[in-house]
Amino acid sequence: MKVMKFGGTSVGKPERMFEIAKLITGDDEQKIVVLSALSGTTNSLTEISSCLAKGERAAAKQHIDALEQHYQNFIIQLLKTEEAYIKAKSVLAEHFEFLNIILKISYSEALNKDILAQGELLSTKLFALYLEEQKIDHVWLPALDFMTIDMVDEPQIGSIKVKLTQLLNRHKETKLFVTQGYICRNAKGEVDNLKRGGSDYSASLIAAATNASVCEIWSDIDGMHNSDPRIVNNTKPIEQLSFEEAAELAYFGAKILHPASIWPAQYFNIPVKLLNTLQPSARGTLIKSEAGSVGVKAVAAKDYITAIKIKSSRMLLAYGFLRKIFEVFEKYRTSIDMVTTSEVAVSLTIDNDAYLKEIIKELELFGTVEVDTNQTIVSIVGNEITETKDVLKKIFEAIPDIPVRMVSYGGSRHNISLLVSREYKEQTMQQLNAGLFGEVN
Repeated sequence: MKVMKFGGTSVGKPERMFEIAKLITGDDEQKIVVLSALSGTTNSLTEISSCLAKGERAAAKQHIDALEQHYQNFIIQLLKTEEAYIKAKSVLAEHFEFLNIILKISYSEALNKDILAQGELLSTKLFALYLEEQKIDHVWLPALDFMTIDMVDEPQIGSIKVKLTQLLNRHKETKLFVTQGYICRNAKGEVDNLKRGGSDYSASLIAAATNASVCEIWSDIDGMHNSDPRIVNNTKPIEQLSFEEAAELAYFGAKILHPASIWPAQYFNIPVKLLNTLQPSARGTLIKSEAGSVGVKAVAAKDYITAIKIKSSRMLLAYGFLRKIFEVFEKYRTSIDMVTTSEVAVSLTIDNDAYLKEIIKELELFGTVEVDTNQTIVSIVGNEITETKDVLKKIFEAIPDIPVRMVSYGGSRHNISLLVSREYKEQTMQQLNAGLFGEVN
């Protein structure tokens, strides 16, 4: 069994779907194809939901009509036979009837999840119709029949495995299955999702549940690069990464891979390949248990970071002080990225400021609180880089003119992180690219 996931840009145009059909029929291995919504669709659905939440029904209707017209144009180019086209019109009628009906009912968070699920349902149904038109044998597999999360939004891998196995056993002779990324059911049985970027997560969970030979993540870039190609020139794809290195890069800003998608593959030791639908012959990046080499491999950046410093003379030798600080963040389910301490202060960073006011109010009970917003974590990632000779020297020689707010070193053998103001992000990444990889921007 092979799992192949295709992102929004990979299915965003009819000609891209034509290419995907070629990629998934290249051999006889059984496959589960996981599709995201067409590019732009989730953003449109989010806007529709936002308008409804604010009571702006006329604006929501405009967005619905514009999205429907986009899909009407899409199916004209996607399908050639009248029979397939009529079926596609029926699919659109079903889903856009739902979106128009919700204009008349009360908004709720449960309804929001139903709205957001429409994108993946549409993309997979239309792709399945194209496969049917091309006489490619397949089964459309509803993710809502097997993908589940628990009360704290964590996937239930055991339940997923049992339910998915039962579904696959009904079609033992079938070689090709098409299902949705991102969407799932929650503990109440309601439609829910794995958050933005969750199609990668879906693919990894499916690969783990089926003990797949590989989980392929197809996008519009040829693997994970050693820096962000939108900021840095002359970047290069990385041939091989360990699960640990890939997890660090994904968490700290590498957009090609959803951070949560690493652990299921790592836990069940399923190799992950990052491949390019625009260049299928490119080697891409292989992620597996072995790192392949030692030393710095990539630089990634994570924006919208808030730095918090708690200063207190009472902290000196105070037993349990750090525990009390961390309990505040646990209370508000806010994760911490970086931490540094001294005798009189603790500095840390968060990437979610939803409860920042409440957190600050409680932290002020322990001392003076200083907050810096609009920060960026720049992470240098590689295998055993904290044990690599001269790596710190090279890093700081590359950025002598950059004011570094915090440094995280030693917490992971594979990551050294720097906190800088957002205004220095691009300069920092470009200078690190020159200093670590010898590539001048």
